[in-house]
Amino acid sequence: MDFVVGGLAGVGAGFFSNPFDVVKTRMQLQGELRAKGQHVVHYRNIPHAMFTIVKHDGLGALQKGLVPALWFQLVVNGVRLGIYQQADNCGLLRDKNGNTIFVNSLFFGSISGMSGALFGSPLQLVKTQLMSYSAEKIAVGTQHAHSGFIYALMKIYRKNGIGGLWRGAHGMMLRNSIGSASQIASYAICKEWMDDRDMFQQSRYLSAFVASNIGAIVKTVTLTPMDVIMTRLYNQAVDAEGRGLLYSGIVDCARKITKTEGLLAFYKGMGPSYLRQAPHTVLLLVFWDMLKDVQKGFEKRELVH
Repeated sequence: MDFVVGGLAGVGAGFFSNPFDVVKTRMQLQGELRAKGQHVVHYRNIPHAMFTIVKHDGLGALQKGLVPALWFQLVVNGVRLGIYQQADNCGLLRDKNGNTIFVNSLFFGSISGMSGALFGSPLQLVKTQLMSYSAEKIAVGTQHAHSGFIYALMKIYRKNGIGGLWRGAHGMMLRNSIGSASQIASYAICKEWMDDRDMFQQSRYLSAFVASNIGAIVKTVTLTPMDVIMTRLYNQAVDAEGRGLLYSGIVDCARKITKTEGLLAFYKGMGPSYLRQAPHTVLLLVFWDMLKDVQKGFEKRELVH
């Protein structure tokens, strides 16, 4: 049940944050392997990017990749939050006073995030490629021209086999490991600190709201460089054997970005990344708290009956 609760919390959050994910993906691919000033800037900032996308691709384009995005949230957060909650249930996260042990929270947040990414990687691959596809005038990165979610999965499978669906998974696993550990640990510690001081007596969900915002900031800062690398690895074209035509892996991608675009390129799309992470993290973790309360309520009723 813990895995279902985590997955449903992710789906609820993913629907609202998807448009910022589309903008983030486009901005991270913009100017790929080109020095600053040597490429056309289609997306100057978040409002301009949204206006440009709607103008050329239509309003619905802000929800491109929504289907695999929601499946991704269900799978990744189901596994991630489920494993983390199981660790908590087994007494692996807290001291004798019931307070979260920061190092333990980081460790299990990292392991659970990495595990979720392994299962969800094919969905993230398809989601990235669907989000990047656009009208020719505003195109950035490799354009895959998938007509839909199932078509994309079948096309990739036919060309590169089952291994092709997990291309770039190592980048996703490292990204999610970092992001999950920073998000969950900072959230847990901040929420407990506020609850221990009765800072929001009117509703404990207010402390969850504030703590999740802090978690979003921490996650965005730590996650963005690896997020840029992951987006590039997933979106690049591949040869018949499934090898990337631009990057051979994480280290090669990081080296080429540094050489051609500079270190600041690792923070491309940080604005929309935060605007995606903030509502997503808030909704995800608050939904998670609420759904856990519902789950506990059902369990108590079953015990009574």
